[in-house]
Amino acid sequence: MRVILVHDDNKARKLKYNLTSERILTFGGAYSNHLRAVARAGRERGIETIGVVRGEEHLPLNPSLAYAAACGMRLTYLDRASYRLKHTPAVLDRLRAEFGDVAILPEGGSNAAAVRGCAELPGALEFDYDVICCPVGTGGTLAGISAGLAPGRRAIGFAVLKGGEFLREEVTRLQTEAYGRAWSNWSLELDYHFGGYARTSPALQAFNAKFQVEEVYVAKMLYGVFDLVRRGAFAPGSRIAAVVTGVPFAG
Repeated sequence: MRVILVHDDNKARKLKYNLTSERILTFGGAYSNHLRAVARAGRERGIETIGVVRGEEHLPLNPSLAYAAACGMRLTYLDRASYRLKHTPAVLDRLRAEFGDVAILPEGGSNAAAVRGCAELPGALEFDYDVICCPVGTGGTLAGISAGLAPGRRAIGFAVLKGGEFLREEVTRLQTEAYGRAWSNWSLELDYHFGGYARTSPALQAFNAKFQVEEVYVAKMLYGVFDLVRRGAFAPGSRIAAVVTGVPFAG
């Protein structure tokens, strides 16, 4: 059994085919990797970016939002009740009335274009593997990886939020939206969220002391991978690629 860590900026892959407008508005929490990625891409490509943050403004900005602002992203805020309705016409029309002509990306950046970007990830790996694993927040990365797999390989996603059953339907929806079909070469693990999004536990912290990876997404996925290995969930001799996602502050 071999587990290979693969460092890949899945957020950049999600944005590859989404950066087609001069002005982009998108959504995220106060520690959103997605907001940081959009802000960085906007700075690099000369695109105006607007980040709609869940909750109230808190000053000084935390390091994640400070990075986004330093990249030129304009930050605005939605109270939590309105944020839950961010996909509805009423909220979207209000945002367009305030900010004008903008391309609106969903929270996490998961849409058909993002799936096509993430589908290029499996082909970029320069080693043989049987299974590829990734953390799952909104489903776009897993949907793309599954779509890009060669025959005989499979993907496993590890939901990082509690109550992630809906992600099964979401992955299928995203694949169908991107390609007009869905794949059956993937599965979703729901038991490694450690209490919910951005939650942790002494067990997860002790595990991550060895790896020192990002804890909201990556540590949960790695914990799940090694737990499945321990439980004999993989065939003997399996080569497992574990995707370490993340957006660096520097650059």
